[in-house]
Amino acid sequence: MKTLITGGKLASASILATALVLTPVGAYADTADGDALIGKSWDEVVSMAKGGEVNWFLWGGSDNINQYVSEFVGGILKEDYDITLNRVGLSDTVEAVNIVLGEKESGVMDKGSVDMIWINGENFRTMKQGGLAFCGYTDTLPNNKLVDWTNPSIANDFGVPVDGCEVPWSKTQFGFAYDTARTENPPKSIAELLTWVKENPGKFTYPAPPDFNGSVFVRHVFYHAAGGVDNLLGEFDQAKYDEAAEKTWTILNDLEPSLWREGKTYPASISAMEQLYANSEVDLTFNYETAGVGLNIENGVFPPTTQGYGLTDGTIGNTNYTIIPFNSPNKAAAMVLQNVLLSGPVQYQKALPSVWGAATAIEVARTDAETQAKFAAIERHPNVVPAEELAKAALPELQSSWISAIEKGWLENVGN
Repeated sequence: MKTLITGGKLASASILATALVLTPVGAYADTADGDALIGKSWDEVVSMAKGGEVNWFLWGGSDNINQYVSEFVGGILKEDYDITLNRVGLSDTVEAVNIVLGEKESGVMDKGSVDMIWINGENFRTMKQGGLAFCGYTDTLPNNKLVDWTNPSIANDFGVPVDGCEVPWSKTQFGFAYDTARTENPPKSIAELLTWVKENPGKFTYPAPPDFNGSVFVRHVFYHAAGGVDNLLGEFDQAKYDEAAEKTWTILNDLEPSLWREGKTYPASISAMEQLYANSEVDLTFNYETAGVGLNIENGVFPPTTQGYGLTDGTIGNTNYTIIPFNSPNKAAAMVLQNVLLSGPVQYQKALPSVWGAATAIEVARTDAETQAKFAAIERHPNVVPAEELAKAALPELQSSWISAIEKGWLENVGN
């Protein structure tokens, strides 16, 4: 029986789901009816939101992201719009999706607990297909003009058309990191990594899916087993899945005795894995948020000899979004929050390496000259792999039906 370990960082950073006791503001519960907002002018939306609050549910496993959201974004909402931002931290986005789903099944159609969710992939598919999303309003947001909706990677979320049901927030791409002081030649491809793990027993692990970093690592192995992602693109294909899955589970089970603690224990989160790396228990780490390498060095968590890098056979990248549930009673306030998140200055703050280092989801060239100059002047941490370098070998995400099957397959065939 395999066990999971959790990192103290995640536990301390998250505001656990007990925050569901947050009570929506009854003063503008009429905004729960999305039809009341469609066609409204932006000034009318802002007026409806004034004096209210918004309950934003998002992954809470990063102290710097939590601080950015609560203090910087929350400060703007309060000062400029008289809106109170309640950040509700999650260990997994599906927790918030399940809350909305449960409320719909219970007949809670206009006074839900969740006003906005940080989301993408299979969770978005679940909400869109289940009628759980507020849609058709994004053109009302003034800063929507900064988004390039002609870009397929923006207009489609893991292969599912966005169709005005969510708003992009950031772009990410998977990357690795190692300590140059203790690892001379890190593996530069998945094939090299599989060999390296066996040659360095106990020095590698990965979070257990459905943790999103653990899940994306497994997908890299799945791509490798399938002979490349091009063989997996499009709608889910059971025959193609079965062939690649059999090879993948064989590879990962064969690798297991060489993992940290012989694979009997998997980290439950990326925070827990990063702590293992910081303690020199494992020699490699990875993350969708590659800028975290610089932040962890600056904060004294990672050794200063840590260096980020990509893989020669590419790494997976995607866009993440924010979504408003159909039964949010505070839709106007959530729309104001989304518009703030899309603004040039707020995206710039998020892009600063000392704050987060996240890649922007907007077209910087569409912002004002001052904002463009600020973006151009950003100095990246020297130990963080440049986003431009990673982008040269970016791999697409599969449609979410593939991801669900891969995560389920891992749990049944590897993590059982």
